[in-house]
Amino acid sequence: MVPFAIAGVQMYVNAYKENVSAMKQRLELVMHKFPWTQMVVFSELCPHGPLTTKAKDYPHPDIEAFQEMAIKHKVWLVPGSMFERREGKIYNTSVVINPQGEVIGRYDKMFPFKPYEAGVESGTNFLIFDIPEVGRFGVSICFDIWFPETTRTLTSEGVEVLIHPVLTGTVDRDVELSIARSTAAMFQCYVVDINGLGAGGNGRSCIVNPAGSILYQSAGQEDILVMEIDLQLVRRQRETGIMGLGQLLKSFRDRSVEFPIYDRSSAAGVYLNTLGPLSMPEKGTRAGLDVAPPGEALNQADTKLQGVG
Repeated sequence: MVPFAIAGVQMYVNAYKENVSAMKQRLELVMHKFPWTQMVVFSELCPHGPLTTKAKDYPHPDIEAFQEMAIKHKVWLVPGSMFERREGKIYNTSVVINPQGEVIGRYDKMFPFKPYEAGVESGTNFLIFDIPEVGRFGVSICFDIWFPETTRTLTSEGVEVLIHPVLTGTVDRDVELSIARSTAAMFQCYVVDINGLGAGGNGRSCIVNPAGSILYQSAGQEDILVMEIDLQLVRRQRETGIMGLGQLLKSFRDRSVEFPIYDRSSAAGVYLNTLGPLSMPEKGTRAGLDVAPPGEALNQADTKLQGVG
């Protein structure tokens, strides 16, 4: 067994006041109740709330505050994510801090929740980090997990635990929980999915094992999810299959097919160009109701192209 103790903090998030001091209190409580905890994870946009108007110019003092917390409690700390302004652009950024207080990695959300997360730039770099004598971890933020390519990339590089801060306060939380379970099973990894409360979400945080089973799921109140995970279980199941069955990573490695959809110059993605713009729905919109079926839409697009010039 290769054990590692992770605590997720599901807490109330204020949209108009800073939450860093409240996070410090919650961390104190975690370490008082569960002193054996080795990593603590907060929810997406927990420190300053979900408004881009609260974006901080990087670097800012809150990072130092989190570094001091990690040193004091000798834990790995993922303080959710924060809107940061860098070179005039706003990013949704997560940092990973080790027990020595060093920022060992930064990650910008790759898929901001457009059109709702308007004005937020997309990140382009993955974050993978190793914890000595434990295993390999990776980070994604909320909507990123809806795109399996993100987790495919991380697990193809050996990631065994996906740290996934979330801010979901909408009716699709059920779907997101299903995706968390499916991601864990498809990529044979642990998923640590931590949501907030109030302006930070509707809760129901969870930790999922590499067979897709929920080890623990919170309800709709403040909660501390503490779980000792076993990295050896990941390695075992990647070799022998989920419950002795599907060997997903090896099957993908040994595939006979290439996927042209990932080649932007390929005709395989032409249909996507027949869809409308990525924009906020309007009141009374009929978008999508009067659209031709995919085959007809593609034929219409071809006809228009032939008429050009």
